[in-house]
Amino acid sequence: MSPASPRQGRVGPLAAHPGESPRLDADALIDDPRTRIIVCCGSGGVGKTTTSAALALRAAERGRRVVVLTIDPARRLAQAMGIEELDNTPRPVAGVDDAAGGRLDAMMLDMKSTFDEVVLSQATPEKARAILENPFYVVLSTSFAGTQEYMAMEKLGQIHADAQERGTYDLIVVDTPPSRSALDFLDAPERLSSFLDGRFIRLMLAPAKAPARLMTAGLGLVTGALTKVLGAQVLTDLQTFVAALDTVFGGFRARAQRTYALLQAPGTAFVVVAAPEPDALREAAYFVERLNGDQMPLAGLVVNRASPEPRGRLSAEEATAAAERIGARTDAGPTGELTAGLLRLHADRMRSLA
Repeated sequence: MSPASPRQGRVGPLAAHPGESPRLDADALIDDPRTRIIVCCGSGGVGKTTTSAALALRAAERGRRVVVLTIDPARRLAQAMGIEELDNTPRPVAGVDDAAGGRLDAMMLDMKSTFDEVVLSQATPEKARAILENPFYVVLSTSFAGTQEYMAMEKLGQIHADAQERGTYDLIVVDTPPSRSALDFLDAPERLSSFLDGRFIRLMLAPAKAPARLMTAGLGLVTGALTKVLGAQVLTDLQTFVAALDTVFGGFRARAQRTYALLQAPGTAFVVVAAPEPDALREAAYFVERLNGDQMPLAGLVVNRASPEPRGRLSAEEATAAAERIGARTDAGPTGELTAGLLRLHADRMRSLA
């Protein structure tokens, strides 16, 4: 049967193999110096964090200078790496074989700290202090929907820029959050642009951008109504915060868009992680289609916890012989006795089927 024609717009291994994908060669992927970013995504409970940690460790032991960044607020990466606590600062992972010259650091996204870093880097000390103390900023930087994804793009861009400038790392492994929100950070630039360009934001910016005499009567009525509802101080805090969004965080929109383009570049590889279960495989199919639609470079699929088919059945004679060998050992103990008993049961079953 001839293979089907490649699907238009498909990227990665699926472009050349529309019917079936080649086996993912993890060593070839991490050994390729052109691979600079690996993004692991997948639904919850499939071993995505373990896969991220394993790829990062393998790359470090093969000579790469690696940092693994988790966006997942759960602390699974710290547990996988044997580190008591992870934060916004890369921490070295102990016990890595550095014979090949590689090293491994690990870190966990702290969205509040990353947001604060943006403010401190983009504003004067006086203005930064005013922003950091603004009550609307406190809410946005800690609990506003989407902040985690925005800051994930910011932190990834920071790490990549630092790696390019100082040569700190030559490979970044990203462990995304579970479920479909794992790819929400891909939408961060568009959502941020929509937010900053929204009608309410423009309304709040009007007093700061235009002389008072140019303010329309309609705008005056709206702000007057807001003052009655929110109070003068709350409205002032809100306008101050929105002005900061425009002046300080306008650059974040451009940086997020650059990071998005970086994720589409040939040096990035997306690895979809799944489990051999129907729901997990359906989620994996969603990830593959989403990456394909966004023209993100898919490296392959990892089906975790999948056992290979047995090479052959254990015969009755082999099971009996194994049980006798275990029974003859003086150090078998209770576990050995149980194993020998199970082997004898297997031997009896095989004989009954013969």
